[in-house]
Amino acid sequence: MEKLNLNAYDVYNKEFNIDVNGFSCNEVNSFLDLVIADYQIMEENIKKLQAEIENLNNLLTNKDEEILSLKSKSKFNDFTNTTQYSSIDLLKRVSRLEEEVFKKD
Repeated sequence: MEKLNLNAYDVYNKEFNIDVNGFSCNEVNSFLDLVIADYQIMEENIKKLQAEIENLNNLLTNKDEEILSLKSKSKFNDFTNTTQYSSIDLLKRVSRLEEEVFKKD
């Protein structure tokens, strides 16, 4: 970002030399040229910052969607793994019970 020529203090406290017809036209014009240049710089900075904010918001939205997607996949995998393990555990238990019930003395 470009550096500004003036700040609020400079504008507020600016004193112009008094000429025969009032303030010096050249001095006022050159000061106003600085003010105009600063406004142009500020407008460009605002546009750049707004574009950066928009890009960051888009990135944030994409990351949020990615996180939700990963969370849903993770929950699905947890459910699948839990179901698979509990099925194996059930089969083992049934097998042991069958051995006890049908075991020959």
